[in-house]
Amino acid sequence: MVRSPPFHGSAANWSLRTPSEIVLVIAADAAAARRTPGSGLQDNESSGLTAAQEVRMRAALVVPREPLAGKQRKIKRGTTGFMLAMHVAAVFALLPQFWSWQAVVALAILYWVTVIGVTLGLHRLVSHRSFVAPRWVERTLILMGALACQSGPIEWVGLHRHHHKFSDQPNDHHDAARGLWWAHSEWMLHDIPALKEMHRFTGDLSSDAFYVWLDRWFLLLQLPVGAALYWYGNAAQVHGGGLGLVLWAIPLRLVVVYHVTWLVNSATHAFGYRNFNCPDLSRNCWWVAILSFGEGWHNNHHAHPSSARHGLRWFEFDITWQHIRLLRKFGLAKRIREARYTG
Repeated sequence: MVRSPPFHGSAANWSLRTPSEIVLVIAADAAAARRTPGSGLQDNESSGLTAAQEVRMRAALVVPREPLAGKQRKIKRGTTGFMLAMHVAAVFALLPQFWSWQAVVALAILYWVTVIGVTLGLHRLVSHRSFVAPRWVERTLILMGALACQSGPIEWVGLHRHHHKFSDQPNDHHDAARGLWWAHSEWMLHDIPALKEMHRFTGDLSSDAFYVWLDRWFLLLQLPVGAALYWYGNAAQVHGGGLGLVLWAIPLRLVVVYHVTWLVNSATHAFGYRNFNCPDLSRNCWWVAILSFGEGWHNNHHAHPSSARHGLRWFEFDITWQHIRLLRKFGLAKRIREARYTG
């Protein structure tokens, strides 16, 4: 259940209201936010929602969630076991015998490669088609993003598009209204109904042999990375050896990237400020934006999902957007969609 409503004023005591009363109060508050000068909230881009649909979405944000269905309560052993193994290995990587400056450099470089692959490739380029890039650029970025081991690209894109369609609604797979921990990572440990609807959201990818192959075999990408680092660590007699480099560059990197990505699903739906009057719980959170290369300007993104630029105000620094500008300078990014903040 949501601890604080997206609007205030007359809706202060939600526990004393019926669902129908909540609908009426939220409709009034939303309308007031739009017409009040200096309210600090702007309308988001047209989403095709009718006024009634938007009111229902806002009402759903504060309605208590039903417990998970019996089948959904079961923990997925494969995913849970993999996540547990990565976290344990990440802890081992921090032991003194595995530390070296080469390990730090390997982690830093692969962190940049992986996060840019996710934010620039999987997210802004493919999920939202916020710009157009040559085929080789797109596939390079997707391979970089697949190094994050956050499922294959088809599933990643499909789940993200599903999230935008049902953001913070009961059928949103990482519905923040179900709780911060659920939105952060618990959702992926359960059988979520959204996975059965992927075909509705990924028609542009499911017919591409490259995406189909990578969606199945993305885990294999870690093997050449690990082998190369293991060989170099032993050959160069790095402190901690090849094993130390592998532990820092794979499990430790993966765990850091996992939690940074998950913070976008959890923290930016709970902490921060709003520039736009979206019918969801999205917020702009500066510290998540730093860690995630600009993805923390999440309210801006939910208001303008097709915009390649997420940091819209002068102080909202967006590292991924700077990479897109660099691609444009070299003629590798065209037809770029860019939202503006006029407040």
